[in-house]
Amino acid sequence: MYHLFFRLVFRRMDAEKAHHLAFRWIRAVARIPGLRALVRAVLAPRRPGLRTVAFGREMPGPFGLAAGFDKNAVAIDGMAMLGFDHVEIGTVTARQQSGNPTPRLFRLVGDRALINRMGFNNDGSAAVAARLAARRTVFPTTVGVNIGKTKVVPEGEAVQDYVTSAERLARHADYLVVNVSSPNTPGLRDLQATEALRPLLAAVREAADHCADGRRVPLLVKIAPDLADADVDAVADLAVELGLDGIIATNTTIAREGLGLTSDPAVVAQGGGLSGAPLADRSLEVLRRLYARVGDRITLVGVGGVTTAEDAWQRILAGATLVQGYSAFIYQGPLWMRAVHKGLAARLAASPYATLADAVGADTRKVTP
Repeated sequence: MYHLFFRLVFRRMDAEKAHHLAFRWIRAVARIPGLRALVRAVLAPRRPGLRTVAFGREMPGPFGLAAGFDKNAVAIDGMAMLGFDHVEIGTVTARQQSGNPTPRLFRLVGDRALINRMGFNNDGSAAVAARLAARRTVFPTTVGVNIGKTKVVPEGEAVQDYVTSAERLARHADYLVVNVSSPNTPGLRDLQATEALRPLLAAVREAADHCADGRRVPLLVKIAPDLADADVDAVADLAVELGLDGIIATNTTIAREGLGLTSDPAVVAQGGGLSGAPLADRSLEVLRRLYARVGDRITLVGVGGVTTAEDAWQRILAGATLVQGYSAFIYQGPLWMRAVHKGLAARLAASPYATLADAVGADTRKVTP
């Protein structure tokens, strides 16, 4: 049914307008007590075997919503209602910003991919913090908060910009993510270099500790798939050195060559970050490299090209404790999360592993000296 609706309605609409329409529907359903309970029961049946512990928190499963869908923390309960095991909001910047000019979101339907150059459009960290503080929880869920740099802030002032957001948001976050890997804010990816990343992460860690009411908020960094292998290793080593809690691998890619893209060349040539199925191989490769480097010392989150339950299972075997998706949700619709959970449960039952925790990194451990 959803696939027919997508072809007849959403595909004929501007991609960003279709996103906002679907977003309004999700929020509307989540406001109706009886209806939201029914939707939750149908789309998110309990599967005890998938229970996952990450960052000291127990979650109903490992599969969550990646940052970018709910930028302003307005649909956390709606996304939990649909079956996401955790929800990462953002990216949030210190100052409100409208993002890049439209059009800025493009579908590559045949490739099951998206290109976006949104530019961190969001309400700003003060407004988002107030919204999180006032939130009345309907469906308890783990909420990650992803923070980035305000576009107009020069690189030399980036640390203070991130610190401002961390000070406002840390007390409301179950975990905090430093995003230095979006391709849509000029100069942002330069912050992935370890000489720039070290003082940034140290400052955010200190700010979060100071402002989280005595609670230690887990801190993660999100990296790009376009990093050279040596730079992936350097970030992994830095994360261990600084005692980070996790790494998210990976963000969108600026690459177009070698991805087997078959969509209209004019759309493929649009600037911005590409997400979805074509990103799967590189994202998985980066994840395996990280796990080989850090092992179980740091929690890894696998994202990028996760379309099926098999994709999610491969991320777990490669070392991911948590897995996230976004682009496939656009194409698969509200039954997607149920299908991923069902497939993961079936794969776990057919595997030699008693729990998902036992399966984490199993493939990588086989080939790691």
